[in-house]
Amino acid sequence: TKTGIIMNEVVKREINDSGVMTVTLNRPESLNSLNYELVSSVIKAFEEATSNDQVRAVILTGEGRGFCSGADLSGGGWPTEPEWSTGEISAKNMEFFLNPMIQKIVNCPKPVVSAINGIAAGGGVGLALSGDILIASKSAKFKLVFGKQLGIISDVGASWFVPKLISRARANALALLGEDLPSAQAEEWGLIWKTYEDNSLMEEAMRIALQISDSAIEGLKACVHAHDHATNASLTEQLEYETKTQRVLCDEPAFKEGVVAFLEKRKPNFRNLK
Repeated sequence: TKTGIIMNEVVKREINDSGVMTVTLNRPESLNSLNYELVSSVIKAFEEATSNDQVRAVILTGEGRGFCSGADLSGGGWPTEPEWSTGEISAKNMEFFLNPMIQKIVNCPKPVVSAINGIAAGGGVGLALSGDILIASKSAKFKLVFGKQLGIISDVGASWFVPKLISRARANALALLGEDLPSAQAEEWGLIWKTYEDNSLMEEAMRIALQISDSAIEGLKACVHAHDHATNASLTEQLEYETKTQRVLCDEPAFKEGVVAFLEKRKPNFRNLK
C-alpha cells in the first residue's frame, strides 16, 4: 500500500508503508536525459529521503525503456550568463548540480538500491553506479560515450566508479572504444551485483529494499562508507577507521538490540529503536 506519492513532471517519488521510497526518473521520451529540472528534482528527492524519518531505503530507477541516457545535449535549461563559455557552463553545472546530486545519493543515510532498467549512457553511468546495491535488467547496458563521441572525460562520478569497480584496463577500453557493456558482462566483471529478467526487475528491487528496511540501516550505510574508505587507505589506516567506527556504532541502540535478539534466538527488530 502507498502512503504518499508525489508526482511532478520529471521525477516521481513514492513511499510505501515499509518505508521504501521509490525515486523514478520520468523523462522517458528522452531516455531520462539529465536536464536542469531532472537533476534538481533528484537532489530534492534525496534531501527528502535524508530528512524523512519514515524512509528506511530508497530505490532509484528510470521510467520507460532506459535508465538514463546522460546529459541532455539539446539544451537542458541550465542557468547561464551570456559571457560564459561552453566549458564554464559545463563546470558550473557540475559544481552546483551534477556533483551535488551524486554526493546526495552516496551520502544519503538510507541505503540506495539502483534498479537499472535499460541503457545507462554517459552521465547516466555515474548516476546508475552511485547507489549502494546495483541491479540491472537483462536488457540493460552501460556505455561511456564521453571520450569517443565528445572528446571529454567520463563525469557525474563515472571516472571514479568504473575503474574502482572493474579495473583501470577495462575502464580505459570502455572509455576509449565507447562500446556497449551488456548487463550480464557488467555482472560478471563486478560492475553491478546481479541481473534480473526485465519484467521482474522492480519486484526484485523491492524485495531487496524491504530486506534493507527491516535492517539496522545506519550500520548498513556505515558498511558502504567503510568500503569506500578502504579503496584509498592502507591496511593500518583501515583498521584505525574500523576501530573508530565501531566505537560509535557499538554504543547505538541497534547493536544492543542485535545482541539481545541473538541471545534470545529471535529476529532483531530494528524499527522504532529507542
